[in-house]
Amino acid sequence: MAAITASMVAELRAKTDAPMMECKKALTEAEGDMAKAEELLRVKLGTKAGKAASRVTAEGVVTSFVNGTTAAMIEVNCETDFVTKNDSFLALANAAAKLVAEHNPADIAALGALPYSQDGFGPTLEEVRKGLIGKIGENMSFRRFKRAAGGAKIANYLHGTRIGVLVEFDGDETAAKDVAMHVAAMKPVSLTSAEVPAELIEKERSVAAAKAAESGKPADIVTKMVEGSVQKYLKEVSLFNQSFVKNDKQTVEQMLKAAGTTVKAFTLYVVGEGIEKKVDDFAAEVAAQVAAAQGAA
Repeated sequence: MAAITASMVAELRAKTDAPMMECKKALTEAEGDMAKAEELLRVKLGTKAGKAASRVTAEGVVTSFVNGTTAAMIEVNCETDFVTKNDSFLALANAAAKLVAEHNPADIAALGALPYSQDGFGPTLEEVRKGLIGKIGENMSFRRFKRAAGGAKIANYLHGTRIGVLVEFDGDETAAKDVAMHVAAMKPVSLTSAEVPAELIEKERSVAAAKAAESGKPADIVTKMVEGSVQKYLKEVSLFNQSFVKNDKQTVEQMLKAAGTTVKAFTLYVVGEGIEKKVDDFAAEVAAQVAAAQGAA
């Protein structure tokens, strides 16, 4: 049997990023055959990916890709903020955005089936994702994406890696870029008040009704108070009615009209929005471990 040297272990670790002891075990099992050892680790890393699949991915990045009037934006999630700075994870996210723009997949499953290779994994984006889960040691997932290719101009804005905006427009590019930055800051839910989702309106109406009921005023006054609150809410969350962040003396709609620009649509992604994060009770965890240790003693 071939001797397993430290340099061999180091070489395999460099190729797979697997722990040293795992690399040594794989080389021993493969009797020094580097290719076979690498394949054995791939199998183990795949198993590791399967175990990680149930863990919550509430961190991540938003990336975008723009080519003329075709653009894409995607949210790719992971478990911790640390991984959002990993070069391999970032390469995966950027590649996914480009694949969405170029191939127009119907959904996440179709995106994952597209041809792509990275870090020795492939031949599909999904296989690369699984491979990187094993290599990095965290679950990661493609959460959602948006593709814009309707012939309109595209303005995009990324606030760091956690907030992304795509704006489809006709007219002045500077004005459109300002709108993209405004959307990132003010987070509107629709272009106009008429387009605000009904479920959001009803939620606001319910909250307003509960507050108004506490006033003790007559029913007709309460009704007017509720409607007033709802109308105020609609103006606050619809892009065109919001006060423009660079000049609060005018609305976004007024700014666009002055710039001769029409915004047709926008997409806003905020990393982890709507994902329920697991909150660990560290003190309880330590107490449980101490109790377990005492019980074993």
